[in-house]
Amino acid sequence: MTDAPIERTTRGMQLAELLALPVVIDLDTANRALLLGRTKGFQLAKTGEYPVPLMRVGRSYRVSRAELLRALSITPQNSDAAAGATATASSEHTTQAA
Repeated sequence: MTDAPIERTTRGMQLAELLALPVVIDLDTANRALLLGRTKGFQLAKTGEYPVPLMRVGRSYRVSRAELLRALSITPQNSDAAAGATATASSEHTTQAA
């Protein structure tokens, strides 16, 4: 019997997902990136305590990708390095699995 790796569903986002976000995102997507539940994220937004500056568009909240990345301490320098490390780890994993 072989132990297959268990897939876990993560609430958060991987670096590649964060970098691929559009320039402006909705609050649900920002909540996911910040590991905030929907209720808590909207509560923080309504009370003005959200960890990222918000834009109000009608009755909706929007978040700038740049502000979100800044809040997560992701800069072009560290995202390039992390993306390279992720690519290397992925190729090593693929090579080992073959």
